[in-house]
Amino acid sequence: MSQANVTVDPHAGIMEEKPFAIPSSKLVMWLFIISDAVTFGALLFAYGYIRNASPDWPTPFERASIWNSLLMTFILVTSSLTILIALKAAQNEDRVRAFRWTIVTAVLGLMFTALHLREWLDLIGKGVRTFTNPWGAPMFGATFFAITGLHMAHVVGGVIALVAVGLFHKAGQYSAKHLEILALYWHFVDLVWMFVVPLVYLMNMKR
Repeated sequence: MSQANVTVDPHAGIMEEKPFAIPSSKLVMWLFIISDAVTFGALLFAYGYIRNASPDWPTPFERASIWNSLLMTFILVTSSLTILIALKAAQNEDRVRAFRWTIVTAVLGLMFTALHLREWLDLIGKGVRTFTNPWGAPMFGATFFAITGLHMAHVVGGVIALVAVGLFHKAGQYSAKHLEILALYWHFVDLVWMFVVPLVYLMNMKR
């Protein structure tokens, strides 16, 4: 019994590298950022609605907390610069310098997290819980911890990714494009914080 000639496509089952004029890996990151932006947008919208609907909304943040939030902002803005330096070094095939600045970025992320945890512990020490606090609207704690907690989780995840990608890139297993994709994520995390500071901190400054 003769067998029919069958032509096999050697590329069958392989994902196209650039289906929409950009690499698939970068496209996936952009889709993630868009979906995550919707999540943060919904949380901030809900926060604004609840705040405006609560006549007894507390304003607990004193001068020290405001300065702390501004220091955290400075650290994140600086980390956006350091990840750009790392990316430029990676594009120039300077893997040692790229690794060094990637780790600097991760350290800045850890500094941000430490300052954020200090803020949390200070509020918890003052009696703030998820649905109770000493000052007013009980939803203050829930909204504050939800928004800042989700953002802090993104920073911690980003720090882990920075260390991992930095090590793999230094070892020659990752290219500059992997660091570029991670930089997109890190810039997004920084951008979200720029909305959190005025809405959550500055508008709730103690008068």
